[in-house]
Amino acid sequence: MANTDGVDRTIGNPLSWTGRVIGAGTRHLGEGARETVGRDHAPIKIRSIGIEDLRAALRAGWDDFKAFRSDVIFLCVVYPLAGLVLIRFAMNESLLPLLVPLITGFALLGPVAAVGLYEMSRRREAGGHPSWGAAFKVAESPSAIAILALGLVLLAIFVAWMLAAWIIYAVTLGPEPPVSAVAFFTDTFTTAPGWAMIVVGTVTGFLLASLVLVIGAISFPLLLDRHVGLRRSVKASARLARKNPQTVAIWGAIVVIGLGLGMATLMIGLIFVLPVLGHATWHLYRRAVEPAEEMTEEPV
Repeated sequence: MANTDGVDRTIGNPLSWTGRVIGAGTRHLGEGARETVGRDHAPIKIRSIGIEDLRAALRAGWDDFKAFRSDVIFLCVVYPLAGLVLIRFAMNESLLPLLVPLITGFALLGPVAAVGLYEMSRRREAGGHPSWGAAFKVAESPSAIAILALGLVLLAIFVAWMLAAWIIYAVTLGPEPPVSAVAFFTDTFTTAPGWAMIVVGTVTGFLLASLVLVIGAISFPLLLDRHVGLRRSVKASARLARKNPQTVAIWGAIVVIGLGLGMATLMIGLIFVLPVLGHATWHLYRRAVEPAEEMTEEPV
């Protein structure tokens, strides 16, 4: 029916209502898809960073962790729980060769798991007092689809690593599944094919982890902070690695050691390690990229 203020309040029949909902959803997806290209065309100027910048980022990450302690512990408990579920799945003898690759490869998804932490640090830096609920505001960001797309890229790298690990096992100790855990570990460390699997697997894992570090070092925080699009965010992250190779390599080592220690405690340590590293990544981004209004360099 029509309201007296002249605005049509008619709900309409189910078909017209469904059409309006689909139309609104299509427009929203269209806007998000355009953000994968980006609407912020200002230059992205990468600074030179050193060890002191890493220390400062870690200190700031620790400060954020203390400020959000109960919130981020609650938020981050999902990540180690997911890891434990996957590890339990891999404990099946037929999947035993994937156990170590799964544990090590799970770290490849760390940047995705920490997106909500970047958002919390961003809001705190802006003077807010966000709770864990702020992490879910990432879904409302204009860059949400670009962030999702980058997350899917990291997921694809993780899947590629798992497939590579199985192929490496198949051509060394396989292709038959191990008869037992004891037999598998014995063959791994006491035979030439076992050591070949270790060496080739380590090199492959290192290359894929390096790829994730290069494309993901600052790309997620950059997408949250500025709507530069997927391609430019990844390109800026790669440029940071090219300009500061030693510092980025050390940062990667810090992340690997931190996550490794967290996993070594049956994933429990990740509840504390992940938020500190996640918040620190936001502050590292701040030290690595100049604010838009200060930039004079040509676009990436």
